[in-house]
Amino acid sequence: MRVGIVGLPNVGKSTLFNALTAQEAALAANYPFATIEPNIGVVPVPDDRLDVLAKIYKPERIVPAVIEFVDIAGLVRGASEGAGLGNQFLANIRETDAIVQVVRCFEDDNIIHVEGSIDPIRDIETIQIELALADLASIEKRLGKTARAAKSGDKRAKSDLELIEKIKPILEDGKPIRSIALSDEEKSIIKSWFLLTSKPNIYAANVSEETLANPAANPYVQKVIEYASLDGSEVVVICAKLEADLIALEPEERRDYLRNLGVKSSGVDNLIKSAYKILGLMSFLTAGEKEVRAWTIPVGTKAPQAAGEIHSDMERGFIR
Repeated sequence: MRVGIVGLPNVGKSTLFNALTAQEAALAANYPFATIEPNIGVVPVPDDRLDVLAKIYKPERIVPAVIEFVDIAGLVRGASEGAGLGNQFLANIRETDAIVQVVRCFEDDNIIHVEGSIDPIRDIETIQIELALADLASIEKRLGKTARAAKSGDKRAKSDLELIEKIKPILEDGKPIRSIALSDEEKSIIKSWFLLTSKPNIYAANVSEETLANPAANPYVQKVIEYASLDGSEVVVICAKLEADLIALEPEERRDYLRNLGVKSSGVDNLIKSAYKILGLMSFLTAGEKEVRAWTIPVGTKAPQAAGEIHSDMERGFIR
């Protein structure tokens, strides 16, 4: 599964990617379009159960579940019409399964903002509108052919046409498809259309170190939380700069530093777990002297099919 990290230029997107992948792969520079080609990192999913089993079995290796994160070029107004790196941005994000939108929720005169001021809701809507316009263009291309087929009596086309007519006004209003109620069948059809605003979404509220321990006191964060409740998104509060700085420390030192700040867990860990959740994934574990491993399966997978992830013979021979 692939998660795209998006955001306006200079909101901390590449800094967060560096922290997630524990490397300096992304060019975290203080100017627009520092990221052009998307950087890709395979990130382990934190799971305390692996450590518990490793202490018991002392295996030769530990294999965690992983998620692929992609740092995608910064977006600006007009991206849906090709402005900035718009066409490249939209093509890259179309290939992802979920989106993390980094939203700037901190003040810093030394880091420029493309809009000249800090306003997380304006930033969210800038990207949301561009994605909605791209989706609108996509379904309008589909509309004529679908309408003709429906008129000729094609039942599938009639169903598709009804769905297009349902989501078109939402997109025209600049709202995401994920904000409306859809049946499982409708979700499946929309997924096959690769529409951007239907993808699961997380707002990563990027705050300063000073407000990390008490995000309730940060008015920007509260606005993002309120907004997310209306459009079907999750929110994770994170200080990308701090997380990137913590890379240089040993794991125990990182935990001590966060505890001293009054922070219970790493924002990066919280973000990875949240991404795993919105993708509808879970893990089951196997353990032995050779390895302790986390296996990724969709939530709701039955035991025989889970066994099949290990080996197809196990699924066929599963005792019911």
